[in-house]
Amino acid sequence: MKRLFKHTFFLSVLTVLLISCTALGQSTLTGSLPDGATYLIEVPVQWNGTLLLYSHGYVPPGAANPAQDVGDPGTRLFLLDNGFALAGSSYPSTGWAVHEALIDQMAVLDLFDSSIGHPQRTIAWGHSMGGGITAGLIQRFPNRFDAALPMCGVLSGGVGIWNEALDTVFAFKTLLGFGTGLQVVHITDPLTNLGIGEQLLAAAQSTPQGRARIALAAALSDFPGWFDPASPEPAATDFDAQEVNQFLWFANVDFPFLLAFRTELEFRAGGNPSFNTGVNYRKQLARSADREEVEALYAAAGLSLDADLDTLNNATRITADPGATDYLVQNIIFNGVIHVPVLAMHTSGDGLVVPQNESAYRLVVDQGNDDDFLRQTYVHRAGHCTFTPAETVTALGVLLNRLDTGRWSGLSPDDLNGIAAQLGPLNTAPPSFFSFSPGPFLRPFDAGQDQ
Repeated sequence: MKRLFKHTFFLSVLTVLLISCTALGQSTLTGSLPDGATYLIEVPVQWNGTLLLYSHGYVPPGAANPAQDVGDPGTRLFLLDNGFALAGSSYPSTGWAVHEALIDQMAVLDLFDSSIGHPQRTIAWGHSMGGGITAGLIQRFPNRFDAALPMCGVLSGGVGIWNEALDTVFAFKTLLGFGTGLQVVHITDPLTNLGIGEQLLAAAQSTPQGRARIALAAALSDFPGWFDPASPEPAATDFDAQEVNQFLWFANVDFPFLLAFRTELEFRAGGNPSFNTGVNYRKQLARSADREEVEALYAAAGLSLDADLDTLNNATRITADPGATDYLVQNIIFNGVIHVPVLAMHTSGDGLVVPQNESAYRLVVDQGNDDDFLRQTYVHRAGHCTFTPAETVTALGVLLNRLDTGRWSGLSPDDLNGIAAQLGPLNTAPPSFFSFSPGPFLRPFDAGQDQ
């Protein structure tokens, strides 16, 4: 079947696409996989031969878990109207279901081949944990995919991101919750534990000393000082505002993961998979994007940053349980070997999966000597996965153009914003691609280094 965008730069066909977007009708396939996961496949009548396999993100334990084949309704409508087939599964369980997702997504591909036909192109894409699953799919099954679009992805891998999460709650407990019963691993009562953490957080936020220590805990995971996508980013030297935003990330988003959802992960892994043995927190802070904020807030509070860093470095460390880290190694870390074009996209103000995840992935891909396949682009906006449909479609168009031409083009922020601006109602906010280089991921753990 005819491929959309074939041998044509995306920008030059955009006007025609917008004019021709009409409801073409589609076939919808639903059902269950052998492990109980459900799947969803949507194929337009005028299918262009390209299949987009979508991997969804983390679903909290106990939450609804339907099959998903796209991230938002606007993107779905545009893609179906322009001939793309969409597919995805639910995974059979909630939580850190990476192991099952890798199996289920391949089962959906096999089902598509047998029910619809073999695609001319298959592109893996996904958000958040699903962005990490996307990278895992092209690493494990390189011959089944032609390209990948991981968005706001856990590209530091399972061990790295949960280790960095441990650093933050380790600092929080040591400096603000010592002796309170707060548990950072082996959590026995997740809801009670989360409640303890929230009470400690609120109390700390009420004093200059507590706010400085919140900022230090946030800095050990490079939390951004920007929370609300509808508000402008605080100025680079407005450290008080940055800390308030980090408090909001903790209170509204991250503490459930750090202090409650870890329980589900430990159940899967057969114990605690995270560790901070050998970590020098003074050196870690020196590499953090938030270092100047921490230093300023400690000085304003009349606290000794050196004393608190000594306290952290002298505190009893946490070791992983036997075999538990191996579970996260398998589910999943990255070796940097890629054989297809990958365009990764991240918001700069992401406080759940920080944009430094992109630095971790770039590092292993560079070590694997496949750097020509990888490009990364950034959106200047707060929030986790807060891309507009226009930005998503624009990124996909650039990736398709790379497949058509064999070279990357149209990746400058001006080009990307110009393309997105023409997508009319898909712009739920002004296009905000920009030049950005995140700092290093602070706790890398990948397949290409000595651990």
